[in-house]
Amino acid sequence: MCLTLVWGVLTSTGWVSRLTGREALRGAHQTLATLTLAFAFVHGVTLLMLDSGAWGFAEVVVPFTESLRYTFGTLAFEGMLAASIAVALKRWMSYWRWMWIHRLAYPAFVLGVVHAFFGALAAGSLATVWLGGITLLVPAVTVMLLRFVPARTLSAAGLVEDA
Repeated sequence: MCLTLVWGVLTSTGWVSRLTGREALRGAHQTLATLTLAFAFVHGVTLLMLDSGAWGFAEVVVPFTESLRYTFGTLAFEGMLAASIAVALKRWMSYWRWMWIHRLAYPAFVLGVVHAFFGALAAGSLATVWLGGITLLVPAVTVMLLRFVPARTLSAAGLVEDA
């Protein structure tokens, strides 16, 4: 999820355009996004397969049926799914509507991080996974925040070249 977000921002801003063509960069972003959705889907489906039978389809797919921790995960997955479906429907939408829907991936990312934090906290493994989580989270959040900084400010700071 972190790699998908970072690679998408680097691709859309053109920061990595010197490495290869734009199509290859977009393809890498799409591959990472597909992997993210696949892992999140498998994570949700495994809850349905638990021997305890504590999870039904509605608890996994419908938000606000279980605790807030699971709601964050459900909303994160559905936000990422909406952003992905918007890519498939891009040719039938205006650019700005498509961009608005695709940017749902940013709040979905935040909800996914909150879900992972509370999941590790509830499982008692927060102390074990915090370093790996922060190692992936800090660059992703930094790049995500830089995505919304005006280009003029980034240029003045020397982070991007003037076009």
